Amino acid sequence: MNASEILAGLSANESKLLLALDRLHGTAAPGQVFEAGGFSQLVEVMNAGSWLQSKGAVAISEVARKVYSIKDGSVLQRGLPERRAIRLLADKGGEGDMADLAAELSKEETSIALGWLRKKNLATISKVDGRTVLRLTDDGRAALDRPMADEVLLEQLARGEMSEDELDKAVIAALRSRQDLVAERLVVTRTMELTDLGRELIGMGLEVKDEVAQLTPEMIQTGKWKDVQLRRYDVRTFAPAVYPGKKHPLTRIADEMRAIFVDMGFTEIDEEYVQPAFWNMDALFTPQDHPARELQDTFYLKNPCRMELEDEDIIERVCAMHETGGDTGSKGWRYRWCRQESERALLRTHTTVNTIRHLWRHPEPPVKVFSLSKVFRKEAIDATHLPEFTQIEGIIMEENASFDMLCGVIKEFYRRMGFKNVRFRPGYFPYVEPGLEVEVEFKGRWLELGGAGVFRPEVTAPFGVKHPVLAFGMGFERLAMLRWDLKDLRDLYISDVDMLRTSPIL
Repeated sequence: MNASEILAGLSANESKLLLALDRLHGTAAPGQVFEAGGFSQLVEVMNAGSWLQSKGAVAISEVARKVYSIKDGSVLQRGLPERRAIRLLADKGGEGDMADLAAELSKEETSIALGWLRKKNLATISKVDGRTVLRLTDDGRAALDRPMADEVLLEQLARGEMSEDELDKAVIAALRSRQDLVAERLVVTRTMELTDLGRELIGMGLEVKDEVAQLTPEMIQTGKWKDVQLRRYDVRTFAPAVYPGKKHPLTRIADEMRAIFVDMGFTEIDEEYVQPAFWNMDALFTPQDHPARELQDTFYLKNPCRMELEDEDIIERVCAMHETGGDTGSKGWRYRWCRQESERALLRTHTTVNTIRHLWRHPEPPVKVFSLSKVFRKEAIDATHLPEFTQIEGIIMEENASFDMLCGVIKEFYRRMGFKNVRFRPGYFPYVEPGLEVEVEFKGRWLELGGAGVFRPEVTAPFGVKHPVLAFGMGFERLAMLRWDLKDLRDLYISDVDMLRTSPIL
């Protein structure tokens, strides 16, 4: 855009600002421009300055500095705690004990005085015959006759604010470390300066013209539009970004997944976060000496530490399954099952709790449900692990359910999520047989994103389920990280406003 085009597109306030800066010899603070230009509000100066800066006609610089003032002037009359302490010691011949100090100062002031007596080397503090004895040092005796550096600074601040460049950095830092002695505030000084382009625009005969920025229906109906000068509209002019309100990216991808499962005929379910170990582990044929039950993997609760189990008949069947394998042909785990261990309260470690409880209530086909909810494991926080995360879980139970059906459902889900290539490989999970792990191709690499399989008879038999149960579990956060190409799991949950604003809606 050349100078002539810029001149033709200047607003009245922009023209007023340029002419005011010219009268102020090319450089001035916004307040000076406000007075010289006859603006009605300071915000008009700042807005016009921002537009002119984007066009290259004005340069705006900012200098931030800290200024300090005294908070409570009465400290000068009372004296700092250490000043009062050395006076007291001087009155006692240069030596006293803690009881003398406590009689003169409050408990809080005594603690403060002791700290600063040491830091400033005003007195020594030692134990003598069970007493805490304070003795003035040479520095302490010298300080009796002259003010200390921080006292001098407080006297200066009592007369008015002072800028950081006027103060000794070490002394002001020491005063700032004390509570309620000095106040700090940040002062930003702005300067507006004409650029070569700005001077060129003024030399081209710049004038302040009253313009209409918006054509209204009234102007059109009455014909007033003929008598006003309409401001030119320039599509190339800088405009601030507008960020519309939208859902968090994780909420959007969760809604997308829910829509896919519902479209595939699934119904969403969920259960409570706090569960007895029975439903989290025993009902899934996980032995009571399994490593997953240890404290390093599971959050066990102190209150309540135990939870009552609901169905005695189911408890007996699960117990028999663990000890002997029941009537499934399995030998079970061949140990004595402990009811107290199964009653321990914990935060669920997987959402399979939801599906097994659903099967308990609905043992007859058809069953086609999923859950997308939080689970908890005692993990160290790093780029790939969190103690609280989200899991996708689902089951299909019907008369003709098959392993091929399970693979087909998983492939269809990932296809709708945007992954063209999906493959499976054998995998071990305690409560399914056969089991598989799911991998998707992403940027030329194969990534593992979940597991699946058919529930073992030892899991389904105690609940009277007589048909195959296909089960799958997927990592929610892993999918989200791939969607936004993130390397650190924690980035999904930090409050990064810029990332939230710029994240695509689709």
